[in-house]
Amino acid sequence: MGTKSTEDLLGIIEKRALQNKARVAIGVRNPTPKMLNSAKDAHDAGYAHVILIGNKKEIDAIGTELEVIGTNDPEKVLGDMLKSKYVDAAVRGTARASETLSHLKKILNQEKLHRIALLQTNEGKAFFIAPVGIDEGNGLADKISFIKLGVEHIRRFNIEPVVGVLSGGRLGDIGRNKYVDQTLADGDFIVNRVREIGIDANHYTILIEDAIKEANFILAPDGISGNLIFRTLVFLGGGDGLGAPILMDEHVFIDTSRVGGHYTKAIMLASALVGSEQND
Repeated sequence: MGTKSTEDLLGIIEKRALQNKARVAIGVRNPTPKMLNSAKDAHDAGYAHVILIGNKKEIDAIGTELEVIGTNDPEKVLGDMLKSKYVDAAVRGTARASETLSHLKKILNQEKLHRIALLQTNEGKAFFIAPVGIDEGNGLADKISFIKLGVEHIRRFNIEPVVGVLSGGRLGDIGRNKYVDQTLADGDFIVNRVREIGIDANHYTILIEDAIKEANFILAPDGISGNLIFRTLVFLGGGDGLGAPILMDEHVFIDTSRVGGHYTKAIMLASALVGSEQND
């Protein structure tokens, strides 16, 4: 069943990336030296063969030794390259979010995109979290889908997922607020449902600090709170966001935040996921 430990989650991902050394395209808009260097770091570390997709003139003005595919529409070209199998995986990089994702949905015939983010606390503990899109994870069925898809992806790394479901208050808070009561009831319901299909899950109520000690996959009460957890950890709490794989069977795409500018680990994550859907 693999390991339950998240202590070396990143080590496992790194090893897989080094074995795969996949061809990974990254979208480039308004390139900076920091961004291009982080892509080259991933290439030099042996995680992937990195290809830059963006305005060749702007990229060349900064200078890079990486392969560049020149385009003024990286949002479209990224998806097209993934579909045509010219590359094994793609990372959004600094390509625009909504255009990149809507094109991806269209050409890969995906009705809905589910993303699961890989985060690291300032103490170095890595964990997955979903939903992180503000419009994701609405309704019980969608939350359960997130868990099933996320668990299947985490198992690709030969790691056994332990799911920590969060809700809006402690059990002792029942009766104080209707919305909080509903999230607590939903948390219990979700845990019972996914346990029935053999997934290790616990309801930690609002106690994320307890969940993180035991779980390697956190389910937030909704996309807004998931996004806030992500932003608080990464932008205020000294943690790190390593990228968010879109949960698809055939194609590997890592969504990245516009803020931060370093993409080495997102490229590593992309390369690590390649081929694993057939391997395990």
